This record gives sequence, C-alpha cells and structure tokens, in this order.
Amino acid sequence: MSISRLASSIEESPTLRLNDEASRLKAKGEPVVHLGGGEPKNKAPITAILASAAKLKTGDVKYVPTDGLPSLKRAIIRYTEENYGRLVSTDNIIVSTGAKQAIYNILFTIINPQDEVIILAPYWVSYPDMVRMVYGVPVIVRAPDGTFQPKIEEVTEVISSYTKAIIVNSPNNPSGAVYSADFIQELVELCEKRGIYLIMDDIYHKLIFDGKEAAPAYRFTDKDIEDTHVLIVNGVSKLYGMTGFRIGWAIAPKNMIRVMANIQSQITSCPPVLNQAAAEGALLGMQSITENLRLTIQNNRDVMMQEMGTFTDVHTTKPDGTFYCLADFRAYDKDSVRLAEFLLKKALVVTVPGASFGIEGYLRLSYCGSIKEIREGVERMKWALDPNAPNEIYIGDRKLIRDWL
Repeated sequence: MSISRLASSIEESPTLRLNDEASRLKAKGEPVVHLGGGEPKNKAPITAILASAAKLKTGDVKYVPTDGLPSLKRAIIRYTEENYGRLVSTDNIIVSTGAKQAIYNILFTIINPQDEVIILAPYWVSYPDMVRMVYGVPVIVRAPDGTFQPKIEEVTEVISSYTKAIIVNSPNNPSGAVYSADFIQELVELCEKRGIYLIMDDIYHKLIFDGKEAAPAYRFTDKDIEDTHVLIVNGVSKLYGMTGFRIGWAIAPKNMIRVMANIQSQITSCPPVLNQAAAEGALLGMQSITENLRLTIQNNRDVMMQEMGTFTDVHTTKPDGTFYCLADFRAYDKDSVRLAEFLLKKALVVTVPGASFGIEGYLRLSYCGSIKEIREGVERMKWALDPNAPNEIYIGDRKLIRDWL
C-alpha cells in the first residue's frame, strides 16, 4: 500500500485516540467522566427540529445550490446585520458542512505552496494541519509572558513576504480567552494595510461571560465587503448546541465565495438540505436559547473554577468564554499527552492534552457537561495527582487506594 507524503504528514490526533480509549472503557461498563468534549447537553432548538421535520415531510429532499439554500442565506444576512453591523448579500455567503469546512475552503482558495499562515497559540487543533493540507506553512505565535494573548508586536515580528493569512479564534478554544478589542483592532489595521487575510473563527462569539464582548473585526475597518481582508466564519454548532447538524458558513468577497463554491462542489457538493433547514429554523427562531445556554455554561465555568481552585500547584486562568479552561499542570508532568493518558487510566477522566493546542504541560478541561461530572472529574484528578488529596476514593462502586505518590 502506498500512502502519499502529504497524508503521511498529518499526525494522529491524541484527542481522538483518548476518546476512542474512553469509548472502549465505557462499552465495558467503566464509569468514565468526560471532561474533554465541546458539546453542550442542551437539546436542539424546537424551531430547528420543526423546520427540518417540515422539509422532510415534503419528501422533497434533493440537491440544492452548492453554496447554500437561498432562504438560509437570507437568515445569515439578517444574523450578520444584527450581530456584526454589516449588510452583506447572498453572493457574499457560502454555507458549508460545518465551520471547519468553511475554514478549509478559505485556505484552499487563498494559499499557494509555501505561503505562510500565522496561527495564535493556543490554537484549535485542526488549524496547523489544515494549512499543511493545502501546502501552506503554519507559523505559530505564542505569548512569551505565559498569557493566552500575544501582543501585536509578536505577530508583526513573524510576518514575511510569504505571509498570506492570520487565523484568530476569539473566544478561544482551548483557553476560553477573549482577545481584547484593542488587539483585534490592531490586527485588522495590520491586515488591511499589508493585504493579509484575517480569518475570524467566530464560532463561540456569543458564549461570553460576565458582560464581556468579543469585538467583531468588522467594527475596525471602513472597507466594504468586496475590498476588506476580513473574512468571517461562523455556524450553529456551538451557539445553539447543534453540533451534529454540521452547518457553518463563511462571509467574504463575491469572487472568493465563487471560488470556494467551485472547491466545495468538487468535494462535498451541497450541505444536507435537512440540516440547512434546521439551521435556518434556529437562526430565525427565538434567540433566548443561546442566552439560556450561555448562562448555564457560565454557571458551569464558575463551578469548574471553584473546584480547580482547591487543586494544589495547578494554575487555571479564568476563561471569559467558550466551554473550556486551559489548566497549567506542569507541576505534575510537563508531558501533557502522558498526563492525559495517566488520568484516563488511573482516574477514568478524559482530558485533552495541551500539546494538541500548541501549549505543552497544560490540559484542556471542558465544563459543558453536568455539574456532577465537573465535580467528580476534578475530585478524581486531585486524588490521582495531588498529594494533599485523600488517599482513597470511590470510582463507581469500587474503592481505590492511591499507591503511586
């Protein structure tokens, strides 16, 4: 069997490997606590379900335009005007099978071999490999002061004649950090001036806590939609808890959207029409569901921070948004993959290694599950790692004694 060099260069995800192992343990009846997922427990909005069901009831489930249903595009136009203060046209929108495909479509459209894409660490796990898959070069920028937001000077230092784009995810997966409005403004001005594309992954943009705001990049440019280098990616997965529907979109100049549609037509064709109908139903329905979800997740965040605050020698920066915190476990093990594997084996707790996000020695912990899962998960991790924690614990119906500290 012959495997291409490009395919061979794409590494196995430690996250998926740990999830597979957790699924295997659960299938055996083991009481696994999952603090690794990015999937809230809420049900999909009833307006989404009804819209999808109505479309299904007609029996008319056929091909639709590759770039998305016109009615869904109109809903996205309304959403964009209400949340970004920009009026765009249907020709500025492409609907994709999730925000992930929208980002990949953009990279496929703008990147030539050896072009560079600046990625701010910690970053979402797929960004570097997606850049490599279109023969680009990921350039990682980490804040040397240990925070989760670099300074504009640190971004400027790595810009070269090959720099084609910068990817920004705010609120940030995995850290929960919300980049400051000043930093976003500086990035927008830098990109507009130098002709660099600024890809804004806004998939969590309403899941923000304590009255804070993720400043929309459009606020800081006077250029119209056809001339700006700001590209917006969003979707229904996180804000509405509709992860399984796999509907996202990108907003960009018309010529770019046209090319992205050509690319998409050769890969997946149109996104599933039933899923598009559901997304339209969510966007046009009562928006209180997103606020209810936000309040629930904020409360979960507070519980997670309270529990992690009792953990010896672990520093956890309070997240301003998303479903996640990124905790510093370097006092216990600087190898985050090894640490995550240890916690799964000993404590049956799923976490995500920071190495997957470009920041070693940290673990991403999700708090979008139940309060019970959060408390039990942290209790088990403390039992496994913290010498000040009790030496005995019940996991399921078994009493376990720690004998490795």
